[in-house]
Amino acid sequence: ATEASQATLASVVPVFAVFLKAVVTPEFLLILDYRSLNMEHWLFQELASQLSGEGQLVTYSLPFEFRAIEAILQYWISNLQGRLNVLQPQIIETLEALVDPKLLSVDRSKLHILLQNGKSLSELETDLKVFKETILEILDEEELIEELCLTKWTDPQVFEESMSGIDHAEEMELLLENYYRQAEDLANEARELRVLIDDSESIIFINLDSHRNVMMRLNLQLTMGTFSLSLFGLIGVAFGMNLESSFEEDHRAFWLVTGIMFLGSGLIWRRLLSFLGRHLEPSLPPQLFNLDRTAFTIEVKNDLKTEAFMSSRSTLTNR
Repeated sequence: ATEASQATLASVVPVFAVFLKAVVTPEFLLILDYRSLNMEHWLFQELASQLSGEGQLVTYSLPFEFRAIEAILQYWISNLQGRLNVLQPQIIETLEALVDPKLLSVDRSKLHILLQNGKSLSELETDLKVFKETILEILDEEELIEELCLTKWTDPQVFEESMSGIDHAEEMELLLENYYRQAEDLANEARELRVLIDDSESIIFINLDSHRNVMMRLNLQLTMGTFSLSLFGLIGVAFGMNLESSFEEDHRAFWLVTGIMFLGSGLIWRRLLSFLGRHLEPSLPPQLFNLDRTAFTIEVKNDLKTEAFMSSRSTLTNR
């Protein structure tokens, strides 16, 4: 390798080593730690065809380093998107079960699942943030973008073509911006799921408070009924004290006293319930939001972005 290519590798490799330790040269791509990342399927079945120009890469007509960098970026975007596609239905299904207003208590197993999914979502958000910052760091350095175009500095013919026709630096910038936008879209999807979890947490607490208030109200009503019955039960207690009177000789006295006890207890209970209704108006049930699965369906936008990238390349070529 020339001094220029060696300097390029020294400056570029640390940037991409955040996600994958790899060395890119004008002729080959060296993956250093693929076994620890479970990349065997991609490495042995997809990468070879992509690097040879047989895959669906938009940089198939550009030098080798473009295809190598795009293959790495495409792999990581697909990996991040796959993780989000797995988390999304699990989170929505769990939240639908937790915010059900018919439930009187929260299923702890569902809360445990939501906690695990929340941690996985936080890890995904962190990886997306690092991925975006890594690409943005390259985009902010024009010299670094120039250094990524390895063939341009090692092949005089390619250098002349880049100066007179297609600017490889601009092509590299468009490639990085394309995958930065895809990462931004995934980050927005993950942020929407995070907001959904936070909103659902408030709804769960509102539901629990509502059910707790219903139980407290029922307990208060039963207490009032017991008090009313006990108050007029004193009449029966008076007749049970072995005091002699003329009432025990009348066979209708028992039914009369019993009727007065129940009637009086019922009237007092109704008055107490009326008082309770005036001073403790029942609260309206919380307004639950509808978890629409289609609203949070993650759309694969690679085709649209590929067309936009190709149109940008064609525009530069015409220039």
